[in-house]
Amino acid sequence: MKIQNNIFEHLPDRIAGLGVLAENLWWSWRPQARMVFKALDRQAWKESGHNPDKMLRELSPDILRAAARDPDYLRRYDEVMVLFREYMSRSDISLLNGALSPGETTLAYFSAEYGLHRSLPFYAGGLGFLAGDFVKECSDLNIPMAAVGFMYPKGYLLQRIREDGWQEQLDEPLEQEAAAISRVLNDDGTQFIIPVPRIEPPIYTAVWQIAVGTNTIYLMDTDIDQNDPWNRSISARLYTGDLEQRLRQEIVLGIGGAEVLERLGIRNRLIHLNEGHAAFALMERIRDGMLAGCTFEEALDRVRATTVFTTHTPVSAGHDVFPFHLMEKYFHAYWSELGLDRDRFFNLGLHPLKPQEGFNMTVLALKASAYHNAVSQRHAQVARRMWHCLWPDRSEAAVPIDAITNGVHVPTWVEPKFRMLFDRYLGDEWVAKHDDPVVWERVEKIPDKELWQLHYWMKIKLLDAIRARCRLRWVNDRTSPSIVMAGGAMLDPSILTIGFARRFASYKRADLILYDLPRLQRLLNDRWRPLQLIFAGKAHPADDPGKRILQKIFNACRNPDMAGRVAFVEDYGEQMAQYMVHGVDLWLNTPLPPMEASGTSGMKAALNGVPQLSILDGWWIEGYNRKNGWAFGDRVAEGDRDGADARSIYDLLEKEIIPTYYRMSDDGYPRDWVRVMKEAIRSNAARFSARRMVKEYLQRYYVDALVKSTSHASMSF
Repeated sequence: MKIQNNIFEHLPDRIAGLGVLAENLWWSWRPQARMVFKALDRQAWKESGHNPDKMLRELSPDILRAAARDPDYLRRYDEVMVLFREYMSRSDISLLNGALSPGETTLAYFSAEYGLHRSLPFYAGGLGFLAGDFVKECSDLNIPMAAVGFMYPKGYLLQRIREDGWQEQLDEPLEQEAAAISRVLNDDGTQFIIPVPRIEPPIYTAVWQIAVGTNTIYLMDTDIDQNDPWNRSISARLYTGDLEQRLRQEIVLGIGGAEVLERLGIRNRLIHLNEGHAAFALMERIRDGMLAGCTFEEALDRVRATTVFTTHTPVSAGHDVFPFHLMEKYFHAYWSELGLDRDRFFNLGLHPLKPQEGFNMTVLALKASAYHNAVSQRHAQVARRMWHCLWPDRSEAAVPIDAITNGVHVPTWVEPKFRMLFDRYLGDEWVAKHDDPVVWERVEKIPDKELWQLHYWMKIKLLDAIRARCRLRWVNDRTSPSIVMAGGAMLDPSILTIGFARRFASYKRADLILYDLPRLQRLLNDRWRPLQLIFAGKAHPADDPGKRILQKIFNACRNPDMAGRVAFVEDYGEQMAQYMVHGVDLWLNTPLPPMEASGTSGMKAALNGVPQLSILDGWWIEGYNRKNGWAFGDRVAEGDRDGADARSIYDLLEKEIIPTYYRMSDDGYPRDWVRVMKEAIRSNAARFSARRMVKEYLQRYYVDALVKSTSHASMSF
């Protein structure tokens, strides 16, 4: 097999490496590499959505020829290409303690979504960005992996808010030829296509690939001529609401994904499931073992010994369960391949307390893996309680679900100017050692005023980006003035700005701060110490309660009594996420406990000096130290706790947060607030980094599983 060679034939030879660079997302977390593209034409860079693949295809040949003759540009280009070649040619695998041979692939990583860049809309929220950050960090640590997912040509959803505040979903087809994604080809130049094994009638999937540093994500695509219309739409959109189509997605992701790696000759020693969507991959792995001569029980034991499963959701409805009649429709021929009858097969996914509900994908993943983890300490407690029924002979505390708290990929999420600030004060090696807490003690060296001025600049950048969106909506759509006003056209950088950017699910309580509108309005309209709020996020297309919360917030944004100080930013995605976590003053998080598994958006904000105002759930229980932000909701509450939690928020704002923000030093900046900003960085940056997270997976799971796999060579992918 080979990869489609996307050659930018119009590039001058002297800078032909730009084409190679554009096709590897390494550039997306390297400021120097981004600047090589931006320096060609700043306006073209902006109009492309910071997508070098698209920009290079559209850029004038005159601009490219001029760059190829410019000594200053060529010096910058050469430096970046040296960095890229050095990065891609590394051979150090010391983190694996000799458990892996050079050139060998460590693991297959399966996820239904990946958040990588705005030009690749294969994500819905935190799960996807966690997966994207994980792949990036494995590349940085030189851990060889092959990731598997879907190429969704229609993405998740393009959000538009109607005049009445209701969310609409629009299609925005992926520009496949203008993104860092390539077809996997057969030797004869045709696209690599496979049938999903043992599924009748047959489903075919084509394969694409994304280069993420030294690692690759393989994406499956059923929108091909070999499939009938219903099969073609399997991979059309992320998280379809049709239950049978959802099952077919997970069959293609798990069984099809495992077959793709097998056909490509990528034989992995380990498998890591990021949620249960791809758990059918374990069945295919068991079937491979049986083809190699194992019994079902032997194959299951070997698969279990080399499988890691990460569960992300403490919400029961978030775990996929499929009716038995649908399972029988698609698996009646498959279970005989495993040497099982109907009942034994269904038992693999049977919830002991809810056997009538159907086949539970999380149950399958837990039963067929030896290593299980939740994504925060608090979430692990919830998960052990939720799944105690699978280990009834153990105490709840002894249920084998550990905690590896999520982290964020620091080079991706630290703002470039913040990175330059850290370069000056944290030392030359801070990026390489950013998971060491000692590095972040040097934050105290940063002059308070310099930190504040940089933050204020990022806040202006955020508000400029919001106003630019308002302008485009006004010009392009001729939309209502009230929609433009609600979009943030009147926001003021001098005002304390709170950001809330989450998926609009009911349990996240996005509207909690609106609980007592008269009290909130007094804060918004305070003459000397006003407040403003920025909301962003999408509701799932099938989640009408979430849409109603969004509508409530949007209509509040249009209310003149809010003084133009509450805004809803439409179509929240990776680009606006970058602006938000860099530019707001305070990050708000209000889920109903204990339903927050982790909450990586808050980690990204803290990394950039944005304190939290968060309920004590998810990661914030571990991150909060009483000096790096504010917390509420620590008391056990029975029944409806919205009123009590809202009053806690208002009290904290009135008595602590607002006075701290507006208390100015003699030289005109809020010294006490900057102290909280510094503590947010110092206490959280290393602890909630993806580097720390990936190293924990290595030390606690991967190395041990690799040792176990040495006696099970036939069970590798």
